[in-house]
Amino acid sequence: MSKEHANTPADPRDLPLAVTMGDPAGIGLDIILLAWNQRNTRRLPPFALLADIEALGERARQLNLNIALRDISDILQAAETFKSALPVIHQPLATKCRPGAPDTKNAPAILRSIETATQLVAHGQASAIVTNPIAKSVLYAAGFDHPGHTEYLAHLSKLHYPDEPATPVMMLACDELRVVPATIHIPLRNVPTALTSELIEATVRITADALKTRFGIDNPRIALTGLNPHAGENGTLGSEENDTIIPAIEKLRDEGLNVTGPHPADTMFHEAARQSYDAAVAMYHDQALIPIKTLAFDRGVNTTLGLPFVRTSPDHGTAFDIAGKGSASPESLIASLRLAAQMASPHQSARKP
Repeated sequence: MSKEHANTPADPRDLPLAVTMGDPAGIGLDIILLAWNQRNTRRLPPFALLADIEALGERARQLNLNIALRDISDILQAAETFKSALPVIHQPLATKCRPGAPDTKNAPAILRSIETATQLVAHGQASAIVTNPIAKSVLYAAGFDHPGHTEYLAHLSKLHYPDEPATPVMMLACDELRVVPATIHIPLRNVPTALTSELIEATVRITADALKTRFGIDNPRIALTGLNPHAGENGTLGSEENDTIIPAIEKLRDEGLNVTGPHPADTMFHEAARQSYDAAVAMYHDQALIPIKTLAFDRGVNTTLGLPFVRTSPDHGTAFDIAGKGSASPESLIASLRLAAQMASPHQSARKP
């Protein structure tokens, strides 16, 4: 354990969540205001927002929301402040923010919000990070050199937790389903080459560990999809199941993990099938995301496994087209806040997220 987080309090339930601003021209500011407004009826855990307080106040006025904002210098003030005002750790923007009009000049503040949140968790001052959506194209134009949000968090993790591994794995979660794609943002034609037994094994191990330590499931059941239709039909519809997926499953079973598959993906996600596993590992992006977005389009949560801290995020983008118009739904953010608090306090975890 590195020196900077050696004094982390034993019980993270005493700590607030650190919420990043995301791109301030998107709906991140809208949904955080709407979520805080429902803090009592939805029994939300205390959080502090790392954002430009003036931009947040302007967005509240645009949405006709009468919400008290309080600039705090110490995130540990958030729990008490949260009852009567939305706690904000001010992260000044370089230029005025207009809904729906992202500006690369504000990229440093967006990144600083993420950096500060990570530092707060590493220093034992926040229990977990909840990230609002960013627009990678905006950050790329400002010189951002990481593939995305998750990779940047992995980079920050290595800075603050140099003695702990950081191998990010994406899980999408809702009440009905947890699903992990083994390959993520790559063209479909590249999936068979990228999909190796070693990748599958590492993904399943990280998923199993998270189900134990973050979700409180002692003997997690993990089901793997096949890659091809009918899981390859014993090699007649593709060889990846026999050559890659089954050897990985056999090795994982030898290690004592409760793993089944490969199952045909088209029969794995109906209600009865979902009762047979705690998480599904799919072979590519859409194979994982189509079922969860069908089941819970407004409630899904993106959580990053394999980091030494908890990170969740709404399972949607910046939605620049509706920012500041009052039509954004806070449901995915609310689910992200609640799941982050649950994962940071595994003794409170239940079988479902």
